[in-house]
Amino acid sequence: MNPSSTQYANPVLPGFYPDPSITRAGEDYYLVCSSFEYFPGVPIFHSRDLIHWKQIGHVLDRISQLDIRGCGSSDGIYAPTIRYHEGTFYMITTDVRGRGNFYVTATDPAGPWSDPIIVPFGGIDPSLMFDEDGKVYVTTQQGANYDSHVIQYEINITTGEALSEPVVIWTGDGGPWTEGPHLYKINGLYYIMAASGGTAKEHREIIGRSSSPYGPFERLPQPILTHRGIDHPIQYLGHADLIEGPDGNWWAVFLGVRLGEHGYGVLGRETYLAPVHWNEDGWPMIDNNEGTVELEMKVPRPSKGSPQPVEYNGRHEFADSVLPYALTFLRNPAEGSWSLQARPGWLALRGQPGSLNEIGQVAFAGRRQQHVAAEWSTLLELDSGADGEEAGLCARMNEQAHYEIGLAQKDGQRVISAYLTVKGHTQLAAEVPAPTGKAYLKIAADAAEYYLLYSLDGEKWIKLASGAAYALSPQAVEGNGFTGVVIGLYATGHGKTAEATAYFDWFDYRSL
Repeated sequence: MNPSSTQYANPVLPGFYPDPSITRAGEDYYLVCSSFEYFPGVPIFHSRDLIHWKQIGHVLDRISQLDIRGCGSSDGIYAPTIRYHEGTFYMITTDVRGRGNFYVTATDPAGPWSDPIIVPFGGIDPSLMFDEDGKVYVTTQQGANYDSHVIQYEINITTGEALSEPVVIWTGDGGPWTEGPHLYKINGLYYIMAASGGTAKEHREIIGRSSSPYGPFERLPQPILTHRGIDHPIQYLGHADLIEGPDGNWWAVFLGVRLGEHGYGVLGRETYLAPVHWNEDGWPMIDNNEGTVELEMKVPRPSKGSPQPVEYNGRHEFADSVLPYALTFLRNPAEGSWSLQARPGWLALRGQPGSLNEIGQVAFAGRRQQHVAAEWSTLLELDSGADGEEAGLCARMNEQAHYEIGLAQKDGQRVISAYLTVKGHTQLAAEVPAPTGKAYLKIAADAAEYYLLYSLDGEKWIKLASGAAYALSPQAVEGNGFTGVVIGLYATGHGKTAEATAYFDWFDYRSL
């Protein structure tokens, strides 16, 4: 290989990490993604080479910043933007059913981040732009479907107060859902970039430019990024953000979906990376059906150094005083619903009245599925409690679509049960007696199925049930399906707070 080039695999963040935004401080890059109904909100990653990303925390990690206790699936936190300016990091986003558009600040991107500062206008997907003259602009989506457009106004960056009235600056290319806008000033010109077409097969990234931050903007007639209308393993490309490296080379991060040969993908929208080429007319080009964005990339070396690849496989032992960053709760966890101190080395979950079928606080801690073929396992101990109490392992898309295998108390007896919930209908697929309150549980997945297995000794595994992978894909979900599958440990009291505590010794993830 040429020493000035490098190879890497796309996506650079596999699994449900959509709507990426990126900034740079010196030679350090920081990236954030949407988190929707999961808490803490807005995972944040660090890299020195744009390829290998390490999560360093979450931006919204306390209820004063993010209260999504009653948040529906694919609601919550939409499309964050991260920017760095004069020693301070800014993250602006939308709490779509809550406080609307707001931003938080930090001097250390690992946190702590400030409490929210509200901005007054806009629908979703706000972005910040710090101009050379000291002005700060909020650029954000407004309207819906074919009426979706971009508005912009100036703010006081200390208070969030609007210093100008919002002005419509961009109506897109005639397609629906002009969203995810970003304003840049590059080589003396203002560039407005946005997604168009909706986050599915017509998704694309479009761009315009002007001598003024408010336009009028000359639109490039064709998208600068799309795979619409072609047979390609990566689809739905769009929602991009641009970054210039210390060496003057430009890059883009954006979302894409690996649909697979059957036309669906349970992993959701993932984060991809590609170089940006500036054409002779001064437009940034990524890939307009030209074959630039591939699963295996060979590109100019983004920066010096050779960081270690991120290891996705492994076991969470719950030996620390905090949960690993890779784990996420479903909404804000109820007080007392989890603990790492109740039994050191174990994760304790106390079942809540809500179940996996309901919108509300559920005892659930999971991690995103990042490989199509993978398996997850745990060792669970569940004390005797009241009838209806249950804990186990779940593959979750939303309230309407999830599969789980767990220990339960039923008619005074312990059982191991497998449930399949498809389009809101829950079926008890299989059930066997449990000789003790201890069981090893496993979910294994391939492109076609999820398999629910148990073991009494950790060696011999018995398949209890299986469910179609398609049913857990965003493509099968009615309405918004903006997330991907999350595999989690759960507990529920099915209508009341559980008497018994569920203890999980470890949580293991293996790609196959």
